[in-house]
Amino acid sequence: MKNKVEICGVNTSKLPVLKNEEMRVLFRKMQSGEEPQAREKLIQGNLRLVLSVIKRFNNRGEYVDDLFQVGCIGLIKAIDNFDLGQNVRFSTYAVPMIIGEIRRYLRDNNPIRVSRSLRDIAYRALQVREKLISNNSAEPTIVQIAEQLELPREEVVFALDAIQEPLSLFEPIYNDGGDPILVMDQISDDKNTDESWLEEIAIKEAMKKLNDRENHIVKLRFFAGRTQMEVAEEIGISQAQVSRLEKAALKQLRKYV
Repeated sequence: MKNKVEICGVNTSKLPVLKNEEMRVLFRKMQSGEEPQAREKLIQGNLRLVLSVIKRFNNRGEYVDDLFQVGCIGLIKAIDNFDLGQNVRFSTYAVPMIIGEIRRYLRDNNPIRVSRSLRDIAYRALQVREKLISNNSAEPTIVQIAEQLELPREEVVFALDAIQEPLSLFEPIYNDGGDPILVMDQISDDKNTDESWLEEIAIKEAMKKLNDRENHIVKLRFFAGRTQMEVAEEIGISQAQVSRLEKAALKQLRKYV
């Protein structure tokens, strides 16, 4: 995507960039009907904003052209609903709407199927959230959203969780110019600790104390997941003998682990 110049027939290297004051003038002309072309100029002048947003989703395996088109829908919605009376830059208002539109697209194309009723509740909750943010300039709580929908808080939480797209463990969450920090770097692994590492070393050392047959039986039973009957058939002895040798081997291992 970094090397792609033309997206959806648009030469991204030649996109215009509007200054904040220029945009405010165009918004006044568009909203008053003074200049019919003002809306088109605002769209063209903010396509770079869409490009900057879709870079966040470049590891989802989606076509760049598709994301760009969906992002443009979010941009157009932002242009049509922007209130000049609010003391906020257009980019600050537009970016969440563009991101929201792309996330809705990704959710709708998610291979994990969610029931229609849950999706409806979730989308209504997102609409209420955007409305409350617009009215109060603050992120609403789940309780506030649930009250607006006249639904239990738990039902709203469940619906919103259901439409969350899967997150790749390799998705970068921070990059300071060096190697990026991935999601997997922030997840703890209880199995990969110093204590478990030392236990593994101790088990390997203890296994060396067993004779060859006991060693083989323990590996088949506890590392390969075989049953006593399967082990007996493989090494040519009875299940009772396998059970006796296994108990002796475990008793020996306990001395060293």
